[in-house]
Amino acid sequence: MSDTTQTKIDFSKIQVMGILNVTPDSFSDGGSFNSIDNALAQAEQMVKDGATIIDIGGESTRPGADDVLEQQELDRVIPVIEAIRANFDIPISIDTVKTKVMLEAVNVGANMINDVMALQAAGAVDVAAQLKVPVCLMHMQGSPRTMQHNPQYDNVIADVEKFLLQRVEACLAAGIPKDLIILDPGFGFGKTLDHNITLLAHTSELLKHDYPILIGLSRKSMFGHLLNRDVSERLAASLAGVMVSVEQGATIFRVHDVRETVDSLRVWKAIKEKQK
Repeated sequence: MSDTTQTKIDFSKIQVMGILNVTPDSFSDGGSFNSIDNALAQAEQMVKDGATIIDIGGESTRPGADDVLEQQELDRVIPVIEAIRANFDIPISIDTVKTKVMLEAVNVGANMINDVMALQAAGAVDVAAQLKVPVCLMHMQGSPRTMQHNPQYDNVIADVEKFLLQRVEACLAAGIPKDLIILDPGFGFGKTLDHNITLLAHTSELLKHDYPILIGLSRKSMFGHLLNRDVSERLAASLAGVMVSVEQGATIFRVHDVRETVDSLRVWKAIKEKQK
């Protein structure tokens, strides 16, 4: 296993995770970076813009997305991880639900697992425990293919919290240390606009369990529904979401627009320091 997997990421401090989708069909940037040269150039730009983690995904999780075969996903992500690891000293996250992709990605230099299925795939919890890297557990109702087909909750905050804590218990039981677990409420994954806004308003509820919270709001369709804005016109809304969630205590922000997010967070931090 690569020594780079032992890179420590301090999730108590603000981390800006730049999204690098090496897919032909992701909702915002599909097809833009599915060559090694383009992916490497985008990684370089994100590093310059202040990203502290790069999140690489080889399978779209947009609503209605088709499944991707394991080998196809490996062929997309492994060369890109190798290229970024060879050129940049930055933590790399692998965005996948597949155990073999997790294993191979970490073996070639990924430092973190970001799983929209919260390690529910067969063997995923055990593989993550074996790899000894941070894992992000995300809530999703249904699957990417079906998740927006009339999602319903008794209480979206309580239901999301209950699911995430159940997955935490499964991870702890498998031997994953508490300090390697991150929670993600899963904005847009099996949730209506009202569900998403409610979750965003109550993000602090998840923080009472002392796990870092990852927020993924960037360019999401919730803002399209709220503001009638196309995906290319959702930057201001995305930044507003970041500000609301950082104020509540979230520390990890998964974004497309790294420079603008970093700038916004720098302003917030400067103001906070003057309030002490």
